[in-house]
Amino acid sequence: MPFTPHGKHLIAGEWIAGSDTFESSPAHGPAHRYATGTVDLVDRAVNAAEAAFETYSRCTREERAAFLETIADEIEARGADITEIGTQETGLPAARLEGERGRTAGQLRLFADHIRKGDYLDRRHDEAQPDRKPAPRPELIMVQRPIGPVAVFGASNFPLAFSTAGGDTAAALAAGCPVVVKGHSAHPGTGEIVAEAIGAAIDKCGMPAGVFSLIQGGDRSVGQALVQHPLIKAVGFTGSLAGGRALFDLCAARPEPIPFFGELGSVNPMFLLPRALEARGEEIGRGWAASLSMGAGQFCTNPGIAVVLAGTTADRFVAAAAEGLKQVDAQVMLTDGIAQAFSSGRDRIAHSDVARPVTVSDAEGRNASPALFETTGAEFLENPMLHHEVFGPLGLVVRADSADEVEAIARGLEGQLTVTLHMDDGDIADAQALRPILERKAGRLLVNGFPTGVEVVDSMVHGGPYPASTNFGATSVGTLSIRRFLRPVCYQNMPEALLPEDARG
Repeated sequence: MPFTPHGKHLIAGEWIAGSDTFESSPAHGPAHRYATGTVDLVDRAVNAAEAAFETYSRCTREERAAFLETIADEIEARGADITEIGTQETGLPAARLEGERGRTAGQLRLFADHIRKGDYLDRRHDEAQPDRKPAPRPELIMVQRPIGPVAVFGASNFPLAFSTAGGDTAAALAAGCPVVVKGHSAHPGTGEIVAEAIGAAIDKCGMPAGVFSLIQGGDRSVGQALVQHPLIKAVGFTGSLAGGRALFDLCAARPEPIPFFGELGSVNPMFLLPRALEARGEEIGRGWAASLSMGAGQFCTNPGIAVVLAGTTADRFVAAAAEGLKQVDAQVMLTDGIAQAFSSGRDRIAHSDVARPVTVSDAEGRNASPALFETTGAEFLENPMLHHEVFGPLGLVVRADSADEVEAIARGLEGQLTVTLHMDDGDIADAQALRPILERKAGRLLVNGFPTGVEVVDSMVHGGPYPASTNFGATSVGTLSIRRFLRPVCYQNMPEALLPEDARG
């Protein structure tokens, strides 16, 4: 039978309805009504999370690992229902939802394996030196400890991998921290099913009920109450620069400021070096068109800017990219608001006098068609408007007049999630000049690829200098993301019976 949402919040093991509701806005299929979040529900969920922290933070690593694996199992057991309502709510194809579900479950299992090993605790031990002169040294043991309840905001563009049981939630639970999720109103049904999976895992593993809560919908006051609640110790967020910056400022303005781990936006520039451009510019252009339009361009790592040296080789690259984009049909975007924002951003560039259209076509309603523009290096350097992300399938070619201008463009970049170099062996000298500049601009540097695939592995960094993220020393993907929700504690002359288990030899 088709899945029918019940439209309730999950607060510390209890499904709660409400008198105020909102209606979903699916790309296709039936709309459903969901209870609207309130400030009172936030307080209830956070207090339950604080109570659960006393127990959950003391669980063994094996107990937490088994919990993460059980969540993954429960998500997979609901796979068909997740795909059905996820495709309805987002317009994403079934294959994309199934792949994202696999990534979400795989991430939970990876974190389980990682915490079992214990390396993430960075345990350090300096033995006592009672006979040291002129003064004895005490025994010192340092280990990473969980920080407390964490707030997570679901993302619009990843209904699974960056939402209810996505990277931030999985990392916090792995660290030993309860989680309160503010679900995204673009996919509340998907969030509800995943919350059911987490709830089932809580019951099976005997975890405290307050270790997880999901609050659906609600106006800005709900999100503000969540980040300002005195018991919340950190926030994970993936979304717009404006929304994320507002929450970041609230976190900083609290009587007790807390870290806000926000991923806010990136244009992910590519630099096409001369030999590679000459040898395979058309191939790179076709590959860029495919990457740029994948998923209607709704990836945070979408490569929106290509920097090339002006000339005939650049002409061939641009022509190949334009031809590739012309073959892409209009695609459904995640929400009506995202589609409108894309159209506004595209039109802002189209109506400016600093960029020229290469290929642009309109699409109706919630659909989007790819757009390609070009500008000069001088115009790009002088117009910050061209540096800003347009979320969707839009690309900008920047034609630089010289290698010096390419370097100036690199130096002028804001923080990015990724930067890509397309190069051949003959471009090594140019790449060596750019690499030290670019590694200060991004969390991930690629060579001869496209950044839209983010591997969930130990070495991945998904973050970067502001405005790509609000904390350049953190990542929201990969096992290092767990460290965001830990803090180092040093124990001096502590009897072993008093030490937490993870600090013992």
